[in-house]
Amino acid sequence: MSDVASDVIAIITKKKRVDKPTVELSDRLEDLGLESLDAVEMIFDLEEKFDIEIPYNANTNNPRTEFDTVGDVVKLIQNLVDKKS
Repeated sequence: MSDVASDVIAIITKKKRVDKPTVELSDRLEDLGLESLDAVEMIFDLEEKFDIEIPYNANTNNPRTEFDTVGDVVKLIQNLVDKKS
């Protein structure tokens, strides 16, 4: 697993609200109990960690529909990190 994936999973793990020992790429954010506020906080944490800007408008978008799974989040972050390099 890449460093980006490990870091993204660590951030999501801190936000999850269900008792699940591990977070997998295939896990749905909704199944981890992430609510809208959790998702927005997760976005801020990811932006700060990776020094990136995630294209997201909190007023019009629902982050849980943009990112269905942990793998979706990892893929987006990896793409943004790669573009930054």
